Amino acid sequence: MSSTEVGSAFTALDWAVLVLYVGGTTALGVWLGRGQKDARDYFVADGSIPWWAVLFSIVATETSALTFISIPGLAYLGDFSFLQVATGYLLGRIVVAYTLLPRYSAGGLVTAYAMLEQRFGTATRRFASVTFMVTRAFGDSVRVFATAIPIALILGPVVPAEYLTPVSILTLGATTLLYTYHGGMRAVVWTDVIQTFVYIGGGLGAVYLIGQGVDGGWSRILADAGAAGKLRLIDIYTGLDRPHTLFAGLLGGGFLAMASHGTDQLIVQRLLTASSLTESRRALIGSGLAVIAQFALFLLIGIGLWSFYEARTFSAPDRIFPTFIVEEMPPGMTGLVIAAILAAAMSTISGSLNSLAAATTHDLWVPLRGAGADAAALLKVSKRFTLLWFVVLIGGALLYRAEGTPVVVIALSIASFTYGGLLGGFFLAMLWPRAVQRDAILAMAVGIGSMSVVVFAGRLSAAFPALAGPLAPFTGIAWPWFVLIGTAITLATGILSSLTHAAPARGPQA
Repeated sequence: MSSTEVGSAFTALDWAVLVLYVGGTTALGVWLGRGQKDARDYFVADGSIPWWAVLFSIVATETSALTFISIPGLAYLGDFSFLQVATGYLLGRIVVAYTLLPRYSAGGLVTAYAMLEQRFGTATRRFASVTFMVTRAFGDSVRVFATAIPIALILGPVVPAEYLTPVSILTLGATTLLYTYHGGMRAVVWTDVIQTFVYIGGGLGAVYLIGQGVDGGWSRILADAGAAGKLRLIDIYTGLDRPHTLFAGLLGGGFLAMASHGTDQLIVQRLLTASSLTESRRALIGSGLAVIAQFALFLLIGIGLWSFYEARTFSAPDRIFPTFIVEEMPPGMTGLVIAAILAAAMSTISGSLNSLAAATTHDLWVPLRGAGADAAALLKVSKRFTLLWFVVLIGGALLYRAEGTPVVVIALSIASFTYGGLLGGFFLAMLWPRAVQRDAILAMAVGIGSMSVVVFAGRLSAAFPALAGPLAPFTGIAWPWFVLIGTAITLATGILSSLTHAAPARGPQA
């Protein structure tokens, strides 16, 4: 089916549902931003958000459009083994809840990297924060691009083909910017709650329609999938070259979650909006359970689509579910599910804009300017940085080009090559008193540099054939192992570096 045919299937009722959702969400976000006092209120809602709302916000933020679009594609081509990684995500959250989270809550912090300043010094905080900014900007640019896929399909009849993706990206970004700019983190969290229910509802609707579209319903789907081996959940393979195994999932997924939920400002900032450590822990651990259930839902959709389309080949795995949405869903439901994809994307974009602005304001601008700025001036600066990061994210999405690899894997790989360095730096701060600032910065730099080679070994080998031999051991390492390896390299480097000087006195050291 062409994009014109697909877009023509998007009825007036679908447009009404979509416009109502986007307009209502934007209006709510702007309304929630009234009466903001200062930058702390703008970035962490002054610690006034209930734990269950924080939980849903975390789930919505890490879900993005990638879960909705890409995860069904993983099951369509494979099986349920991705849930092993999701189980590791829960274990990693539990570790963060009882190690890093108490330090954040006790310090009254606005960014995660302030803890590194308390332990090592300002330069370490800046280094970690800039690393977060670069990684988040690249990763979320890919996520924004992924969301343009279904939007481009429905805009086919009214927008020339060469402008479909740019128009889709700009429309999505501008709408999200409006309520994020005015509403701050309070608007981000509460719109996340609504968005979570919208996209889960869309997913459940898809499950129902797929069952109705296959003779014999879900009994037939599950029977055929079981016979084809697509219901496999556990893979005990011990090599490093497969991503969805028990060991890669529990160990690699656990370290990835420790990094993403313990050192990534995008998630940590949400945890800081809760009123107490206990509330933050409930939100963090509860979100791990919710994410497992959510992944199971979208993997189930992928299995159903495999049966519905009789294992038909698609040009890219990320087009499978969007194609079903626009071709097979009834009027109104198509609009709801497209709204669900937008909900997931808007959640990620809004959270990224706010967290990137928070890191820029508090980790870079405030230390450079000193404590002289008053609350009103700091709030104004914070909103300007929100605008700046909007340009960066949308610009990156416009420059991205599609690949055959599922977008979710690309985004996780981008995050993984810096996460190890960041997590290793935090572990060095907590576990090795002898380390000082220069040890921490060197360790994180070596960890990130080493993982850049590991993560991109295949592409480097293709671009520079002379390096194919030396890089061969790294080309087959699956992405869940990246954070664990990076963390180990960072810790080892920091410990060895600390042995080159005398043990420090207490307090931040140069």
